[in-house]
This record gives sequence, C-alpha cells and structure tokens, in this order.
Amino acid sequence: MTAHHPVARPSRQPLVRAEFVVVGSGITGLSAAWALARRGREVVLLDQAEIGHRGGGSHGTCRIFRLGYDDPAYVSLAGQARELWAELEHDCGERLLHPTPQLTFGPQMPQVQAAMRQAGAACELLSAQEATARFPGVTVTGDALVEPESAVIAADRSLAALASVVVRAALAGAVRPGVRVTALADDGRNVRISTTDGDIEAARAIVCAGPWTAGLLATAGITVPASATLEQVAYFAPGTAAASPTMPIFVHYGGEFAYGLPVPGSERYKVGIHHGGPVIDPDHQHHADDSRMSRQITEAARKFLPGFDPRPVAVERCVYDNSPDTDFIIDRIGNVVIGSGTSGHGFKFGPLLGDWLARLATNGLADLGQASEAPGPPARFAVSRF
Repeated sequence: MTAHHPVARPSRQPLVRAEFVVVGSGITGLSAAWALARRGREVVLLDQAEIGHRGGGSHGTCRIFRLGYDDPAYVSLAGQARELWAELEHDCGERLLHPTPQLTFGPQMPQVQAAMRQAGAACELLSAQEATARFPGVTVTGDALVEPESAVIAADRSLAALASVVVRAALAGAVRPGVRVTALADDGRNVRISTTDGDIEAARAIVCAGPWTAGLLATAGITVPASATLEQVAYFAPGTAAASPTMPIFVHYGGEFAYGLPVPGSERYKVGIHHGGPVIDPDHQHHADDSRMSRQITEAARKFLPGFDPRPVAVERCVYDNSPDTDFIIDRIGNVVIGSGTSGHGFKFGPLLGDWLARLATNGLADLGQASEAPGPPARFAVSRF
C-alpha cells in the first residue's frame, strides 16, 4: 500500500509565478502558509494528497498540548506556541485546544519538574495516593506531576481551520491538494518547483513535507539527515465499570514512553508508545496493525487505565519524520526554507514553527505586513549542527 492517494487534477499547467510556495499541508506547512498570509504575502500551498491524509504525520483526531518537557527551553517554546494557538482560535472562531489536566510520572518525571520550575511553568507534585484520589481514571507509578495548562488539541479540526483561514486570507487556489512536488532548483534568485501539475517559480520555497522532506531537498543539493518511522496508536472504550468522567492526559516519561489522552467529544481514550515503531520508506507504508506494538499498547492500557476495556476499538498508524537528535530542523539555505525533524512531538508547536518559517522566508524581502514580536528560531535547530 502506498502512503499517498493523489487527488485527481486537471491537465498540466504552464509555468506560473508565486511569491512563496509551501510544500506540505501538515500542521507545519499549513501554519507557515497562515503566517505568510497574515503578513499579506502571496502563498501557494502544495500537497501530494488531500489535507489530513493518513500517510502524513498530522492526521487523526487529537494530539497533546503540554508544557512538560525535561528541557526548560522546550517548556518556554511551548508557552510561545500556546499564544499563537490562541490567535488561530480567534482567527477561525473555533476552540481547537480543549483544556485538560495532565499527569506526568515515570523515571524522568523529576527532570520534567525541574525544567518546568526553571521555566516558570505551573505544576504540582502529588504522591501516588494523592494522584489516584484526584484522578481515579489513571493508575500512576510513583509520584506524579500535575500540569494544569495542558490541553487536548483537536488535530483534524486544526488542519481544517488553518486551511480555511489560509484560503480566506490568500488568493483563491492557494491550497492545491493532489500536486506532488518532484524537484527543486535554486538559481540564487528564484526557486523553480517542479510538480506533477507543471512548474512554479517562486522567490522562496518552504519545504515541510514530513518524511518526504529529505528526499525532496536532495534534488536541490541540500542534505538533511532524517528517518521515517511508522508508529501506532489505539483507541479504548470504557469497560463495564465506568471510567472517570473527567479523564486527564497521562505521560509516562522515560523508559517506554507511553502516553494517553481523551478524545474530544467522545468516551474513547487514545494510547500510544512514543518512538515505538519501525523505520520505513514513506512511499511504502503498510497500515495494518503491528502485533508487537499492539501488545505494548494493550499492556499500557491494562496498566494505566483501570476503567477501560483493554481491547482496542480502533487502531491507527502514523508516520514520524525524525531528526537524529529529535530536535526540530528549522533553517534556510539560499532561497529554500526547511521545516522538518518534528520527531513525533511537533504538532503542539505547529503555529510557532510556521511563524519561524515565515520569518526565515521573508527575511531580505520588503515587509508588507505586521509580524508577531516573537523571536526567530533558536540556533540549536539549524541544520549545520549535524
């Protein structure tokens, strides 16, 4: 089974000109297009398939928004991202982040607590007994850290909302699904983007094509280290003993990184193992259940969710675009801007990553619109670190 299912398009078009072309309509690409459109820029967004297709890394119902990292820099960046999520919710007129308390426990919980305190983020340490009394729907192992500012992101609605505001702010036809980019060529003045629907010439190209990014950049002579893994999540329903009516998010931090979150508008609960999947070719994704991962996820449900039937009611596969160190890769080489290496934890940062990419893309061009006051990407995310 191939990963992408191209949407039917009309016959090839003649060479066209655009100010900015964004490749990839996952959370990062859509956020970059939104950031450009808010600046009054002309943007064309291309994707080989429809928005939210299951071969990409942004599909599915929900994701976790959390401040809880074992690195205070990431805690602070998540806080910046939260502000931009609020702006997106204002722009689209829809709630996308559903406030939900989070329990973090496991061998690396103390490092998370230290990082959150260093960054000034709210958190509260509970004993296992206190955590069970407050959140009976989750069985914790040892002390637990409560994060009050976490949320469940309605992922599918977020993609739809971003596409809507981009189309509203940009020109008609700005979002073009079913167009696969096959090559890039940067002559120092412009970037020529070769596609299955004809060529486009742009002042800048922003490449956020998930696990296809490295291969596409290679056509322009740009090397970005990357690997794709195919992960798995499962959805569970309450058992005969009703689950807690207000289920928190949980993250078992360290070791086998199990996590879970309630699905907005549903009784279901989603569980996964972070970085538990095999390395794959993104063009050849097989979405059948993986028996090894199914056993791991089922065991996590038995261990952490006492009120849920440990037999999953649904299973999904999801591709990760991984950098070697799991830090993001946000950089610009010539007229090509790179947004990759989200490594399975980038969704919550989507609007912030998009703003950084727009800043890199517009640098050196006349400023037509107001930009946010947030700083650009940290140097730690430059591709030159490899």
